[in-house]
Amino acid sequence: MGLPRRAGDPAELRKSLKPLLEKRRRARINESLSQLKGLILPLLGRESSRYSKLEKADILEMTVRFLQELPASSGPTAAPTPSDSYREGYRACLARLARVLPTCRVLEPAVSARLLEHLRRRAASATSDGGRSGDPCGPPAPSPPPAPSPSPPEPPRNSGLWRPW
Repeated sequence: MGLPRRAGDPAELRKSLKPLLEKRRRARINESLSQLKGLILPLLGRESSRYSKLEKADILEMTVRFLQELPASSGPTAAPTPSDSYREGYRACLARLARVLPTCRVLEPAVSARLLEHLRRRAASATSDGGRSGDPCGPPAPSPPPAPSPSPPEPPRNSGLWRPW
């Protein structure tokens, strides 16, 4: 005849906690997928309201496709300096912001245009040739000469590569 189990038996405790832990794990996964969906749809230029019922696999596939299509570094060339990498990242962020900012309507159009223009001038002043060659943002539109502004901060020297995103 077996002895009755005590209430604090580790095996029984594990049995009772397992469903709760699984529920929490699934909730974390679902929350992360929801955040990923909220991040990826605007980057793909899609309206969130039209894609309210996406399957989890669809969200992951869209994210993988987006990440695969990101512009890779300029191919197999000499290793870029941290400063070059910083400028490249700055321009890539600016290009993405130029695509996303008008569609999200967080700022008034005039403020949004001024912000983008300011960031384009900063990107242009950060390159030695004035930002004209290979700049995905295009040349800045003609405007009155701006007050001198400091160039974007240089990346930290001792911590390897630093990306602005």
